[in-house]
Amino acid sequence: MSDQLRDIRELAHDSDAYRDELYRRWTGLLSYRYIGRKHSAMNIGEQDDTVAIRRDMRNEAGGIMVAPLAISSPEGCQTDMVAVPNPVIASVQIVDPGYDVTRIEIVGSGIVHQGRTMGYGRCTIVDADNPDRVIAFNEGQGAVIGIPPEGLGKMDVSGTELVIEDSPDLPPLWAAFGASKRDDGHWVLPPLSAELASPDAALHIGPQHVVLETAATDLAADLVGTRKVQVVSWHVMFMSRGKVGPFRVEGTAHAGRSGRVGVRMLLHDEGNADKPVTSAAAIFDVVG
Repeated sequence: MSDQLRDIRELAHDSDAYRDELYRRWTGLLSYRYIGRKHSAMNIGEQDDTVAIRRDMRNEAGGIMVAPLAISSPEGCQTDMVAVPNPVIASVQIVDPGYDVTRIEIVGSGIVHQGRTMGYGRCTIVDADNPDRVIAFNEGQGAVIGIPPEGLGKMDVSGTELVIEDSPDLPPLWAAFGASKRDDGHWVLPPLSAELASPDAALHIGPQHVVLETAATDLAADLVGTRKVQVVSWHVMFMSRGKVGPFRVEGTAHAGRSGRVGVRMLLHDEGNADKPVTSAAAIFDVVG
């Protein structure tokens, strides 16, 4: 991990330094910028709760991948303006794979209940051009692990946006997030960097969702003999902060009835005594 990558909580006593570091980290984080999710609670500008679905956000069956849906709305956590959030659980249930959907919209996103340290939230993801068409339900739980100084305002991020044009030449999401499949057969994320880290200097949920879905798809495909599989249920527990890396996925696939496959995984922080940091489970439908 870079010496310049520090836990923002260390700056809670210095409002100016905290504000500058939050801006640096928010505009450096790859997850939301690459997916194309704008956050009106954080950024100056008009509210826009839609995300364009590109070819790199689809699986080989043609459906929408679960990772972009999960990244688009990390439920259960307060914003970085009022807390230092730490995700605990992310759960996505896909109702409609959205084969012909070009834009999604996040509806009703927000905290359902906020306790002293734990928050619980949910949203519905719909077809932005046909809001009655439900794509997925997203629920999450998050913890407050720190309180920022008072007086933080929304940030002007103009000029830091990523404009990713849809194209057959787009790299797969796993490549864009720096993941790779090693010679030992394991999918891994590289050592922690500013592009992959949350402000508290831990592995962000974005790259985790991407590498876990990629590994789960490989495991399911190897079991059933086709890559035309679609996540219908996705459950992730963020058990511990990923601090160093590389981060390795271990997993097993299990055949069910009626074209169902279940995959269970653990993400390990190899640079931190191989500590398991995240547990995930996926249910796939075989669609081809």
